[in-house]
Amino acid sequence: MTTDVTHTGIGTIRTGILGGGFMARVHRAASRDAGGRLVAVATSTAAGSERAAVALGAERSAPDADTLLQTDDVDLVHICTPNDSHASLALDALRAGKHVVCEKPLATNVGDARELAALAAASDLIAAVPFVYRYHPMVREARARVQRGELGALLTLDCSYLQDWMLLPSDDDWRTTSAGGGSRAFADIGSHLCDLIEFITGERMWRLSARTRTVYDERAGHAVDNEDIAALLVETESGALGTLLISQMAAGRKNALVIELHGSHQALRFEQERPDELWLGAREASRMLARDPATAAPDSARLQRVPAGHPMGYQDAFDAFVADVHAAIAGEQPEGLPTFADGLRAAVLTDAVLRSAAEDGRWVEVAA
Repeated sequence: MTTDVTHTGIGTIRTGILGGGFMARVHRAASRDAGGRLVAVATSTAAGSERAAVALGAERSAPDADTLLQTDDVDLVHICTPNDSHASLALDALRAGKHVVCEKPLATNVGDARELAALAAASDLIAAVPFVYRYHPMVREARARVQRGELGALLTLDCSYLQDWMLLPSDDDWRTTSAGGGSRAFADIGSHLCDLIEFITGERMWRLSARTRTVYDERAGHAVDNEDIAALLVETESGALGTLLISQMAAGRKNALVIELHGSHQALRFEQERPDELWLGAREASRMLARDPATAAPDSARLQRVPAGHPMGYQDAFDAFVADVHAAIAGEQPEGLPTFADGLRAAVLTDAVLRSAAEDGRWVEVAA
């Protein structure tokens, strides 16, 4: 496999996408923005592949995933399929010599995730998982302030990720079945929350106590196989204590990811629905810091593609993530690129949550 990358920068990355739904469209937009060339698309059926190729503007469709993975003119594969297919497709892609972007969860069990992370680490391939909230500039600003010691010692965390798209008993999705894996709410959105906590703080959560709840045992005539809500107590490596609430049944909350950290000197709060702001708290006064590339930390400023006062959002974060993937393929080492090792970490945390919840909230140590 060869990738068209020159010494003057990133050349044309030839891309294939597996899947044709909403996330495939997001990945396609980000790939286009990064200068990628969408060569082929494959879904679960040949007819679906043809429709998706037209909708996404691909050069051609592939009748199935195997055919796409064996083509010589695809450098990078984006996996945007149901959760239970991620591990096998990512494994096949790596074995075929392709760089990979795999939607989370990387795998629905720790063993598969560990195998994928090890295979990726042993190769010269780029293997990334889109924990794209890392790419909000104000997340990088928060991280820089923690690294500079402005918060002091981390004391507590108050964090949540709330949505309402599964509020009603008539709400249904493939994620509620075995195709979604053993965990839904935590694996789907709680993994984003935990990744962001550990990314900003630079600390891992070393033990946790979890309770989960499935509100409706049945949706659209089929059994629900995973949880709607998860509530966690966590302790970090330094001894900070925190609460995490994850729910896909919080009326009125569309994508309310919130990180609030309390240090011995200052506090900070980031809200994903208000991504151009960072709340900074102090005993004598608190203030709202607005995104501004002129005054931001370097790692935040590099992601700010528009001037202050011009809103940036989710697709901007996704675009920046894929741009970093392309840069890594070109031989660069972009700061904060989430890899299969981070996908493994999410699988380990999910396993700990499910084990704790199965034992009525027993404290469980999170494996390394």
